[in-house]
Amino acid sequence: MRAVRVLSAALLTLGLAAAPAAADSSPSPEASGDGPTRAGTSFRTATEVEQGQTATARASTGDYLYWSFPADAEQRPTVRATVKLPESHAAQTWQVDVYDGLRRRQACQYGAQTRTAGAGAASVELACVLRTVRAWSEPWANDPLPGTYYVRLTALKLSADDLGKPVDAELRVESKDMGGATAVDGSLSEPLVPGVASRPQEESDDSPSAVLADLEPEDGWTSGWWSDRWIWTAVGGALAALAGVCGYRLTRGPGRPRHVPPGA
Repeated sequence: MRAVRVLSAALLTLGLAAAPAAADSSPSPEASGDGPTRAGTSFRTATEVEQGQTATARASTGDYLYWSFPADAEQRPTVRATVKLPESHAAQTWQVDVYDGLRRRQACQYGAQTRTAGAGAASVELACVLRTVRAWSEPWANDPLPGTYYVRLTALKLSADDLGKPVDAELRVESKDMGGATAVDGSLSEPLVPGVASRPQEESDDSPSAVLADLEPEDGWTSGWWSDRWIWTAVGGALAALAGVCGYRLTRGPGRPRHVPPGA
């Protein structure tokens, strides 16, 4: 019995000693982020990522990498992508594109959307700051609307020798709340998310359920109905009423003269 205890203690000691070595041995780059560790290869298979998370993926040079994220009205999303390149490579040009729920390519207000990494460069960083998402827009306009947005990351110019080499990609999306200054009169009946058009009219056990995007803003869709625009409108109305009362008191004069009895 004593021999068994000694053997168990020895095995436990060996296990504790080997644990740190196993944790330090070549960690996978996909585990460095707090979001998903893969990317889709098309719009339909785009990997969903929440705003504020860092998504990672290991791919081959020349692949198309797709992610999707939700954006609501009065938000101005910023998409940042970093590609860690192989140790030896020729010059490469990478580009990040953003599409809205209708798969319309959205222009970047500013940011390095396309960059060329010189031969031997360790990484390349890309950024795209979109326009502020509007709650409603004209059908002919190309304004960004609430719903799901798609990010596509790929290399545009490659040498034949670099095609297929492994790369590690990181993606992070953050938004700035632009407030009531960008509010508009009107809103969409439904956000532009995958599957919203196939939502059944009457729910039943036999009818198929629509495959909607799982991610949505923290406060839910159409969270932009309340903004500081209402506060400033109320404050302006109160100041206008106060100004009217003060103006009336200043312009009405001393009032009607006092009645003086005859012969007084």
